[in-house]
Amino acid sequence: MNKHRVAELVRELLVEIGEDPDREGLLKTPERVAASYAFLTSGYHMDSKSVINDAIFESHANNMIIVRNIEVYSLCEHHMLPFFGQCHIGYIATGKVLGVSKLARIVNCFARRLQIQERLTAQVAREIKDTVNAEGVGVVMECRHLCMMMRGVEKQNSVMTTSSVLGSFHDDPATRAEFTNLILRDTRC
Repeated sequence: MNKHRVAELVRELLVEIGEDPDREGLLKTPERVAASYAFLTSGYHMDSKSVINDAIFESHANNMIIVRNIEVYSLCEHHMLPFFGQCHIGYIATGKVLGVSKLARIVNCFARRLQIQERLTAQVAREIKDTVNAEGVGVVMECRHLCMMMRGVEKQNSVMTTSSVLGSFHDDPATRAEFTNLILRDTRC
């Protein structure tokens, strides 16, 4: 991303909305916005394989592995406004497991792009399934969308929930129910 060009565009935008980009509070805003967008869209320059960085480990366990409450921050592709919330991931290993922090890194890799929540959920599930050849994967995201909260219908308490279930999480109702029950439990460490 050409940060200088983005800063120029932000400066033009400030003028178009009726602001003075030369007033004290806005002098550095174009550069700050450019840097912000570079970070918020850094997923375009991430490769999920390099994010995982060989943190795939042999394991004889074939139990369900769950990580709950992974923070998600993304930008909706329709209005370029943030949506944010939590992601819950579960998978059943078949000889290989991912380093636990890599699950959050996979979420970030896809979330730091212009997104819709439905696609983001499916991308995370597919990446985990393909990376460790999991027997099954379940991903649930619960997010608040500022494009719905602060504009349009202005519904501040709305939460969108999406899920993607693959393999045994899709085919076996008992596996899907176990996953759902475990992510809904109130467990405090």
